[in-house]
Amino acid sequence: MNGSLATWLYAVTAAPEDGTPPRGLTGVADEPVRLVESAGLAAVVGSVPLEDFGEDALRDHLEDLEWLERTARAHHRVINGATGHGQVIPLRFATLYHDDDRVRAMLQERRDDFTATLRRVAGRTEWGVKAYVDPRSFLPDPDEPTGGEESPGTAYLLRRRAQRQDQETAHLRATEQAEAIHASLAALAVATAAHPPQDTALAAYEGWMVLNNSYLVPDALDEEFTALVTDLGERYPAITLEVSGPWPPYSFTAPPKRAEEAQQEETPS
Repeated sequence: MNGSLATWLYAVTAAPEDGTPPRGLTGVADEPVRLVESAGLAAVVGSVPLEDFGEDALRDHLEDLEWLERTARAHHRVINGATGHGQVIPLRFATLYHDDDRVRAMLQERRDDFTATLRRVAGRTEWGVKAYVDPRSFLPDPDEPTGGEESPGTAYLLRRRAQRQDQETAHLRATEQAEAIHASLAALAVATAAHPPQDTALAAYEGWMVLNNSYLVPDALDEEFTALVTDLGERYPAITLEVSGPWPPYSFTAPPKRAEEAQQEETPS
């Protein structure tokens, strides 16, 4: 522990030749952002007060959605700012170490993983694509015979079964189109990552999210990728596409995790 402070990690990058940290960046505690170097790598870090970011305080803060959103934005703002100075490996929110010496030891221990990851994502950025549908657009044609002279109870059960089948058919049709869109986008990417649909309340959308993927795209293909999203939106008018990026490669930088590494990550108390 470094007195009343802990070291908050934002990202890992190759150590710059001049050792200069990204200028003008402040972190989750409005602290100046700096570099901790070891093994040819540099961790982008800040010193945060334990009274706000120690284990107990952090546990309480994580229940505060307003604090969480504000702090998460600050965390990602530093990562995005650091990206302007070179390729980075974003680290997950609330990665804390007791002091800078522990950070240097971590960089030394994971040098091969970090170096390989930086090499893999060099010259590439992440793009996110979400696809939304109104299920009614994919329902079967309603002009179908409803059957004979069933009793009211039987007719009710048949209607409920037909409704379920219609929903399943609509979902299948929407999913097939989403898979076709994904296949087209994946052809321009060197890697893809599928994420689960976001919660409708948190993401504020109606209908179904049938695609929530990330694509690692070479920088030279950025314009082609976004143009393809536009083209696909016109080709599949019943699907609303949303593209975001370019982002640091959040979804493509996780090194293989060994059991002992998880134990080395420390939580200040």
